[in-house]
Amino acid sequence: MDLNSLQDLQQHLNTSKVYFECGSQNSTPGYCPETFDTYLYYIADFEICWPETPPGKMVNHSCPEVNGFDSSKFIYKECLQNGSWFIKSINGTLIPFVNYSQCFNMDELEFLTFINKLTVIGYAISLAALIISLFIFLTFRTLKCTRIRIHTQLFISFILNNIVWILWYEEVVPYAEVPFANPLWCQFLHVFKEYFMVANYMWMFCEGLHLHMALVVVFVREERTMRWFFGLGWGVPVIIVLIHNLIRIFYTRDTRRCWLDESSFSHWFLSIPVLIILGVCTVFLINVLRVILTIMHPNSQNPAPVGIRRATRAALILIPLFGIQYILLPIIPEPQHPLYHFYFWLTLAMVPFQGLCCACLFCFANQDVISALKGCIMSIRQRNTRFSSYRYTGGAVDSAGVYVVNGLHRKSTVSTKI
Repeated sequence: MDLNSLQDLQQHLNTSKVYFECGSQNSTPGYCPETFDTYLYYIADFEICWPETPPGKMVNHSCPEVNGFDSSKFIYKECLQNGSWFIKSINGTLIPFVNYSQCFNMDELEFLTFINKLTVIGYAISLAALIISLFIFLTFRTLKCTRIRIHTQLFISFILNNIVWILWYEEVVPYAEVPFANPLWCQFLHVFKEYFMVANYMWMFCEGLHLHMALVVVFVREERTMRWFFGLGWGVPVIIVLIHNLIRIFYTRDTRRCWLDESSFSHWFLSIPVLIILGVCTVFLINVLRVILTIMHPNSQNPAPVGIRRATRAALILIPLFGIQYILLPIIPEPQHPLYHFYFWLTLAMVPFQGLCCACLFCFANQDVISALKGCIMSIRQRNTRFSSYRYTGGAVDSAGVYVVNGLHRKSTVSTKI
């Protein structure tokens, strides 16, 4: 644990009445003294004062009432024969050890572990599809337009966001000692996770804004528009994340456990901008559907069914592009709620696979991309066919040979100098 974490922890402890009252009584010689459990307070805001305990004995207490713990079971702390509490070294840091292995709800733990593994797999699959899509966008000159350039930036934000989340699930979530030690790399990883997440939302907003401008504005200067999009997509998230983190560092001081705990109002400085982005994207979607239903296909024999079909297809395509599905995930239900497990399955289906969905819809199924790939394949076939139609029939010693081209004989002359 670094110095800043110790200072933050001490400031939190200064608000605990149990902390100040614990250890105020004189202890019996040879006994383990009364002590406040700083570890459990750090990881779960659980205030417990372990009582004075005879040497060689175990003392227990009910498990904390936090997610994943069964409060009907017990945690244990061991007093050694020399009258000191058992201490364990974790990553070079000596920690008063508490055995809380019995607290875990094993069924719930297995479920969450399984969901986390599937989430990492989903992010990895999306990452592979996005990298392939990005390679396609950057390779073909025929795909150089504002719409594709915005897709490219969105896919880059997806790629960076997926990488950071995979690192988070692989290096932080499975190891309880990492949040407790609160290393600097873990704190930076959390900040990057926030930044790329907000950047991802902002590029979804840019997608919606560009489509809205294409429907409403007659003439737009593409280069100037892209400069604004770059500022919105990569610059605005810096401001949002910076304000949010400065408030956490200097005002609320919620910097413990790799910044996992945020019990104060500071989270609204991140949540409200994201909700505004999703709300505006919803307005863009409604406007696109309005245009499809009221303006397009006026000469069709059945304009209403045609418009409805087009609007439905557009909605199914644009919802993942604008990230509007995240409106369904505002609040996590309580563990006892009947929709608690359904929420995690819904999150698994929508969040890690969004990149894969966008890659399929806006790259692999994109007509411009398909045409570019077909043109590339035809060009390669033509080169191979032209090369394979030539067959050399000359001898190894002779200085002149005969080439056969589509059944015709042509004499090649080779000048030699003696």
